[in-house]
Amino acid sequence: MIKVKLIDVAKLASVSKSTVSQYLNGRFDYMSKETQVRIRAAIKELDYVPNPIARNLKADKTKTIGVIVRDITGFDTSHTIRGVDDYCKTSDYNALIYNTDFDPEIEAKSLEALYQLRVDGIIIASSGKNNKLISEYINKGMPIVHFQLEHDGSEKNLILSDYRQAAFDATEYLIQLGHKKICFVTQDFKNVKSRNERYLGYAAALEQHAIPLDPQLIQYWQRETGFEHSPKNIIESSAAPTAFFSQHLAITTELLTHLNQENITIPDDISLIGFDDIPMAEFFKVPITVVKQEPYIIGKEATKLLLENINDKNRHSQKIMISCSITQRQSCAPPKG
Repeated sequence: MIKVKLIDVAKLASVSKSTVSQYLNGRFDYMSKETQVRIRAAIKELDYVPNPIARNLKADKTKTIGVIVRDITGFDTSHTIRGVDDYCKTSDYNALIYNTDFDPEIEAKSLEALYQLRVDGIIIASSGKNNKLISEYINKGMPIVHFQLEHDGSEKNLILSDYRQAAFDATEYLIQLGHKKICFVTQDFKNVKSRNERYLGYAAALEQHAIPLDPQLIQYWQRETGFEHSPKNIIESSAAPTAFFSQHLAITTELLTHLNQENITIPDDISLIGFDDIPMAEFFKVPITVVKQEPYIIGKEATKLLLENINDKNRHSQKIMISCSITQRQSCAPPKG
């Protein structure tokens, strides 16, 4: 299939490229009806489709934004993208989606590609490894809004779930059921501010209810290697938790797999509450109680904030917190004994 160019339309219509460009942009003031008919006929005959980005390269705005995500197949991420896309449609914008698979190098290449495409702004769930590069693009005039994660606090425009309050509420929910030994299962949070907020919420709930924080009940999971200690060993340890509080959907699903393999039943043997909703959870043998974020709202708010910054680059930076809620199902019960 041969790509038809603007010059091809101009030659067939016997006009200049600039005249075709004016026609495509609706500027007919100094264009005869006959010229308009010839251009329209040439476009139809050649089946010419204008490139919206190329058409706007000389304009102040391309009416296009970039969105960089870590895993496009993620349940919350897909809902965030839907929120972005819906808001774009109401604002006459298009969105280009880039997926990094958690790779900082791909993230850096995605930023470069979007900058070269002259998008008007970027929404990003960053790895935290390209903060300097992101700052360089911002200094060049590229509006950038972060979502999902806050790393070192340097992010200027940010849309986040209220992680601390959500973790506090989830921990308190377990405490009110009678749990005092609650295992907090997390990724490393020391260098990621938004993950640390969850830990602080968990710790604050324990403190408010005069429950000592046991370091043995802070357990770690890594995307590449899984659990530092197996869930079965944790349950059989001297700490012996009566409930797990998982901080990520991937942790929750792997935790469920381990418990099922060891014939450890929920909630009879141990209770479980997870961060992030689980697709089709209502069809599980034991539906899981979760902290439900609002990814669709986050997507819409991130896009709204980005477009506001595109239209007014002198706006003050903002950090917007979106509330979470607990969806109570059947995976939590009072501890036995």
